[in-house]
Amino acid sequence: MKDNKLIADFMDLPIDISQPSGILNYGFDDVWFEECELSFESSWDWLMPVVIKIGGSQNILGAMHKLRPYSLVVNIDDTYQAVVEFIKQHNNER
Repeated sequence: MKDNKLIADFMDLPIDISQPSGILNYGFDDVWFEECELSFESSWDWLMPVVIKIGGSQNILGAMHKLRPYSLVVNIDDTYQAVVEFIKQHNNER
């Protein structure tokens, strides 16, 4: 999923290329995943570190405040979309 790669890049996940297939793998929580296996859209364990990074601290309320313009953050689907929109805007401002 394209947006999972966007999030992985934002999170600066370690990258490794499998040999000889050339498949790109991302390190998350001491495990390697192919791009198709990234689970930001379906797992709070994956998504919450992104929300915390957006907040700039361990303060979840601060992160949710930054995400609020992008969505009413209520469930994982809305939170995921808010994170994607935030990162796209962040990347456009750089």
